[in-house]
Amino acid sequence: MKHLLIIWGLWNLAVFFMMGIDKWKAKHDRRRISEKTLLLSCLAMGAIGGATGMLVFHHKTRKRKFQILVPIMLFLNAAVVFGMIYLTVNGL
Repeated sequence: MKHLLIIWGLWNLAVFFMMGIDKWKAKHDRRRISEKTLLLSCLAMGAIGGATGMLVFHHKTRKRKFQILVPIMLFLNAAVVFGMIYLTVNGL
């Protein structure tokens, strides 16, 4: 379980930096990271990093799609983590 939490933390850090990199690329007229990639990264247990990246870098905060989907994914990610903790604690 400890290793999964470390991997999860590192993945969220990676998604956080993806938001920052995409913001930098937007400012410097470079090839961007697709919205699909950013959203799928959030869905794949990276919503904490994605939401934090949105707030810190002020990135995708006006996009309706991100305003709706990232909080939903954050809730789903939390449900999975709490479910895993529950199953581990109760030995199921």
